[in-house]
Amino acid sequence: MRTKFFFIILILPLLITGCLKDVNPSDAITTGTLTNSKDGLQKALNGAYALFKDHVAFNGTVDGNNMYLRQYFQLSDFAGDDIVCAQTTTDPLYYSFSLDHTATQTNSRYFWYISYKIINDVNTVIESAEKMPNPDESIKQLIGECYFLRAFCHFNLVRLFARPYTQDPNANGIILRTSSSDPAQKARSSVKEVYASVISDALKGAELMNQARGVQFASKEASWALLSRAYLYKEVNDSTGYYADKVINSGRFTLETASSFPTLFANALAGKETIFCVAFSAADDYGKAGSIASMLYSDGNSGWGEEYASQSLRDTMSANKEDVRWSYIVPLKDGDGNMQKKNGIEIYYISKFSFQGGSPTLSSPIMFRLAEMYLNKAEALAKAGNTADALDNVDMIRKNRGLQNALYNKKLPVGKTALDIVLKERRIELAFEGHRNFDVYRNKRDLNRTYWGYHLPGLKESDIDLSVNPGNYPNMIVKWNAPRIIYYIPIDEVQTNTLCTQNP
Repeated sequence: MRTKFFFIILILPLLITGCLKDVNPSDAITTGTLTNSKDGLQKALNGAYALFKDHVAFNGTVDGNNMYLRQYFQLSDFAGDDIVCAQTTTDPLYYSFSLDHTATQTNSRYFWYISYKIINDVNTVIESAEKMPNPDESIKQLIGECYFLRAFCHFNLVRLFARPYTQDPNANGIILRTSSSDPAQKARSSVKEVYASVISDALKGAELMNQARGVQFASKEASWALLSRAYLYKEVNDSTGYYADKVINSGRFTLETASSFPTLFANALAGKETIFCVAFSAADDYGKAGSIASMLYSDGNSGWGEEYASQSLRDTMSANKEDVRWSYIVPLKDGDGNMQKKNGIEIYYISKFSFQGGSPTLSSPIMFRLAEMYLNKAEALAKAGNTADALDNVDMIRKNRGLQNALYNKKLPVGKTALDIVLKERRIELAFEGHRNFDVYRNKRDLNRTYWGYHLPGLKESDIDLSVNPGNYPNMIVKWNAPRIIYYIPIDEVQTNTLCTQNP
């Protein structure tokens, strides 16, 4: 069992998110040495991309567990019902399972810090590039990518640290940083204001980006995909479908088939439905210490392998064993074919972040892909009352996942709504990709974690009879309006920025 713990010493100098210039990515020049040359701008932008995967110094130290994407997936997915925690740990990832958040936990503090570092860096590139006379299409492309990255980072922050838009658009959101000269002392914008900024930036990015540089870089289609997602979260159904269709009809992407889908995530850069991913190379393979896969998969030596696909998710998928999406849920069995367990929990590893180049700890995580666009459109259609077309879009996914004999064919199962069907399909298709708990809470649904696991603090497997009053156990049923479906604003921000209020 891993027992790393990050001791927080609050008397250390605290970080101010408004001027995050003290940390350099591994392959970037500093923002202070930017020139008006295209080469300088390109290098600075490459540095911003690198911050999604680099281990950056935080509070004076570099920790292998601190990486934007590692924290992004853990802060989102570990708080849902698709992944079960197999043991207690002093790693702050445990707070996502237990919902026992604090303002001083290192993972959320680092994610906040590195997000604003990326935002600050792209702001600097935007401001330098927009001063250049007569920028050509390649310069416009770089500026557009910066607008996309700023929108993407603000959007992820508001999802994790503020109430869903559909619950209260006027609630406190996060701090918008749209200029490198923003004052350090700045209040939180409302959720509505943050979404308006995200949408504005994504629209500006789409307008400027007219060169396809590869799926490891932002693109016009990536901005459209972000717009579709943002409008989905706002429940603006026509705009959700409009931007989903723009991606679908762009001609750049096609759905993976039942034969190709099982290798999509190991080959994301070449994937037919990858819209935008963060490119990792063999040099970025962090192995057991700090890779995204390290907690989710192990070949016996490659990772900790302490968090598994939950019984809840497996039960949801159980009706269709021919579904190729099972290929990313890997049972651990002994030589006699018996399921292995840890602390009474069956070991079903998760391999969506494994096997790029054959490595069990390497992948290039996909942030947007075509299947999500069909599902965004399906949800918007369901909410608009167009059940038949909603089910058709769900069936587009299912027939490409080996379920030709299990299509809905425009007919709802008895006792189910179109939204029920869409959310179930989103859960299965987008499992482990950072969507699930947002999908539940923005639809004002409770999260049902009625299964044994270490999200139940202070209990042992022998303490629990899931058939008797399951709602009486802590953290089994998480109400959609519970305070702890979001994280505290990190202590660094609250103590140094007196205008920033804390979440209740």
